[in-house]
Amino acid sequence: MKNMATHKQKTIVRDISWLSFNARVLQEAADLTEPLYERIRFLGIHSNNMDEFFRVRVAALKRMTQLGSKANMHLEDDPEKILEDIQTTVLNQMAEFTRIWENIVLEMEQENVFLVTEDQLNDEQKEFVTDFYDEEVSPNIIPLMVESIPTFPLLRDKSIFLGVVMWKKDSALKRKYALIEVPTRVTGRFILLPSPPGTHHIILVEDVIRYNLPQIFSFFGYDQYKSHIIKVTRDAELDMDTDISTSVIQKLQKSLKNRRKGKPVRMVYDREIDAGLLEYLIRRMNLTRRDNLIPGGRIHNFRHFMDFPDHIFRHQNERRKPFDHPMFTDGLRVTDVVLQKDIMLHFPYHSFNPVIDLLRESAIDPDVTTIKITCYRLASQSKVMNALINAVRNGKLVIVILELRARFDEEANLAWKDRLEDEGVKVIIGPPNMKVHAKICLIKKRINEHTTHYGFVSTGNMNEKTAKIYADHCLLTSHRNIMADVNRVFNYLENHKGGMEFLKECKTLIPSPEYSRKEIIKLINNEIKLALNKKRAAITLKMNSLSDEQLIMKLTEAARAGVELKLIIRGIFCMFTESKKFKRPVTAISIVDEYLEHARVWIFHNDGKEKVFISSADWMVRNLDHRVEATIPILEEDLKDELKAILNIQLNDNVKARVLNNELTNEYVTSYQQDRVRSQIETYHYLYKKTMIESEISSH
Repeated sequence: MKNMATHKQKTIVRDISWLSFNARVLQEAADLTEPLYERIRFLGIHSNNMDEFFRVRVAALKRMTQLGSKANMHLEDDPEKILEDIQTTVLNQMAEFTRIWENIVLEMEQENVFLVTEDQLNDEQKEFVTDFYDEEVSPNIIPLMVESIPTFPLLRDKSIFLGVVMWKKDSALKRKYALIEVPTRVTGRFILLPSPPGTHHIILVEDVIRYNLPQIFSFFGYDQYKSHIIKVTRDAELDMDTDISTSVIQKLQKSLKNRRKGKPVRMVYDREIDAGLLEYLIRRMNLTRRDNLIPGGRIHNFRHFMDFPDHIFRHQNERRKPFDHPMFTDGLRVTDVVLQKDIMLHFPYHSFNPVIDLLRESAIDPDVTTIKITCYRLASQSKVMNALINAVRNGKLVIVILELRARFDEEANLAWKDRLEDEGVKVIIGPPNMKVHAKICLIKKRINEHTTHYGFVSTGNMNEKTAKIYADHCLLTSHRNIMADVNRVFNYLENHKGGMEFLKECKTLIPSPEYSRKEIIKLINNEIKLALNKKRAAITLKMNSLSDEQLIMKLTEAARAGVELKLIIRGIFCMFTESKKFKRPVTAISIVDEYLEHARVWIFHNDGKEKVFISSADWMVRNLDHRVEATIPILEEDLKDELKAILNIQLNDNVKARVLNNELTNEYVTSYQQDRVRSQIETYHYLYKKTMIESEISSH
């Protein structure tokens, strides 16, 4: 992908950079060394990512063009130009997506897995499809004769619709149009058919409907049918009005209802669609040819392919299972260990169970008085929440700072709020106009008439489901200085109307807003000063996204001064890494693999006295200035070494790492060393070996 930035720009346009990240996801789907089911899953991830991109970013750009304002959410380009570049890039990715999918279909057939259409059914399958439609599909669909409806129906986001054209053979010009919402939420997308021995035949639920169109519309007397899938993506921005008499909860509930009616920002359709039907839909939905109308293949909403029935493949590899941290292999209580020393869990390699066990132990410990925790995204059947509810039932004070505005998890979090409050948990929403993104927990326990604080600080969500696929770090600690500052953050969240005084008092933890940006600049300036004094200066950064212009300019200044920069950025990356003015080449890579690299780690050489931090914050304006975030130093030397070892493994990746260059070409890192280094597998082996060694030592 060529970068569409002009030579005058200081940074790469954020949205073009994000599309470059999604191109890396597409590369995974094209990687022939990956198991077939994993490649199908990556197509689903790419599709889901693109849906969210249009709902949020493209929708925001379109709103800005309507307001006639320049894009200050972007660094230097104007929204009209960015939208043009997005359309070009998306169409190119769609073509590549189609090519990859067509190849995957051929490979599936070699595995005796066949995705069949309504025209390819044998007699037994036809009977099955008719019965399945009558029993499972028919009760869940409402065909709409759209030409007879004065107000065009609202086509739901995330749904797919079958656009049907009907006519009689002897009067082809008299055509009728209908729309049917495909009920994937009820039936699922993939229907396993009766199949010849040794094979698996699968039909999509929309093709079940296609097969039964003559039955659905029998009373009209039509004998000719054509049908095509369409999908509409809507603006997902929540319009939170400023009426102070309305509670945040009421505003959010109202906004969620309005989100369903958001303006269409994209329509994807089968490129074989009937021309008359396409024109009719564009006109009735008040779209224009400039509204991201994207022709695609027969199948849409590939996000469902993340759940493709993978058990049917012969060569299915077992996912590596998480293992216990060596300190917990002897069945010790997590609380007892954490009160003695800091423990670093690395998900998804380490099991998430110690986090849940820590909360469960606290829930029944008679000496524990209080548990406070921040929650952003929760598992649907959350063991974390169940432990907290148990704690309330055991007489503990439990305070949950619940972020209701976690995008696309708002409804789930509203439901958790009601459930928690019904159980007696004190739920706090946090400061207005500021999301709480910090991942922290504070537990208060009385020991010998003194109150001891312990808990954890994490880079990832307290979600046992995503902890199996998101790579994160979580520090379990009772360190007095860290926990004192965690307590100050909770004091701020509970009393935010009093201003930033509590955050200002933090001495070890670096909080956002207000303070992290200043501290980062101070840390970078220190490395610049060392470089200018001919001393070794180095910065290693790992995060999801780097788009903050001020910090990018500061890193650029560091590269010019001779600071050694090593950057591991999974997603958005807006820094130009190649310049003749840099005294040292900048190493910048992105790793996209089986697990989602979600952790944030900062390492500053500091003249040999290295400072190592883990954080919940990316280097983006929203994280540094408009969210509550927590960054902590790692104080134990062995844990510093562990984090550095993991980052070094990633910096040596020559299988799944891509170079982040000025042109956004996503070239794989090539290395002349003989050994292949796939960092996620090597990290697993490194931590597992460490567990085996330490467990053996403790057993003696």
